[in-house]
Amino acid sequence: MEKLLKSELKTSVLKAFGSSGGGCISQGQSYETDHGRVFVKINNKPQARTMFEGEMASLIAIQQTNTLRVPQPIKVIDLPGGGAAFAMEYLKMKSLFKYSAKLGEQVADLHLYNQKLGEKIKKEENTVGKGAGQTEPHHVDKFGFHNVTCCGYIAQVNEWQSDWPTFFIRHRLQAQMDLIERDYGDREARELWSRLKPKIPEMFCDLEIIPALLHGDLWAGNVAEDESGPILFDPACFYGHSEFELAISMMFGGFSSSFFSAYHSKIPKAPGFEKRNKLYQLFNYINHWNHFGTGYRGPTLNVMRKLLK
Repeated sequence: MEKLLKSELKTSVLKAFGSSGGGCISQGQSYETDHGRVFVKINNKPQARTMFEGEMASLIAIQQTNTLRVPQPIKVIDLPGGGAAFAMEYLKMKSLFKYSAKLGEQVADLHLYNQKLGEKIKKEENTVGKGAGQTEPHHVDKFGFHNVTCCGYIAQVNEWQSDWPTFFIRHRLQAQMDLIERDYGDREARELWSRLKPKIPEMFCDLEIIPALLHGDLWAGNVAEDESGPILFDPACFYGHSEFELAISMMFGGFSSSFFSAYHSKIPKAPGFEKRNKLYQLFNYINHWNHFGTGYRGPTLNVMRKLLK
């Protein structure tokens, strides 16, 4: 492993420091190298390269908006015995505390970035001498992403769709329910889902949804800060409805009210927010059921029943 990392990172020095750690998906280790400190995530699952390539594409997409700080991605490396490693910039991080409101503002800026870019491009098209030959960041008018990304270790199809409810039902909820069906064949889940699915589009009536670049997995374990401000990591990006992002932030604690106040001062809640928030939480409960087992069955079915009322 050491020899492989030295070769791939083009360094003669590779000295581990700090304790090795890991989340429920990958292991991580920090190293001193010729080019400064790096953090390397390692995963031995067959889908590790897909996972890390999605994460790398996500970090680059967030970086390009200049709204939020994320680690600089370096390289995805295949491991000889299967699996992959992902090297990125090492950032000395601590728990989010001081910069909670700042993070709320910056997440709102991330969500508004594509909309503002669209407005800017439209304005320049109407201005003589502007627009031609300008190199602008790419404006996106559909829902999806140019890479497969993984929420946990489950690969998510991000095929472009022009309609948000279609994208969300097909590529998020139905995809997760198919896994529940395959692994559990849960009759009650199947029955509730068959009743809920046709009702979902009406939750989006009279709502204009502009594709927003989302972090995709914004729970407290994926945010931090250092002396200079907030930091995000472990993204699973796609262009979706900005409200989707907040569901998991509200589920497992870790975000203070100052985060949400700062966010909503830039993006106010639209009518029907609370019900759609439950719908977006449903995705996270099913995803947790698929990752961690039947402890999440009860909450999943409860949310479905509430949404059917």
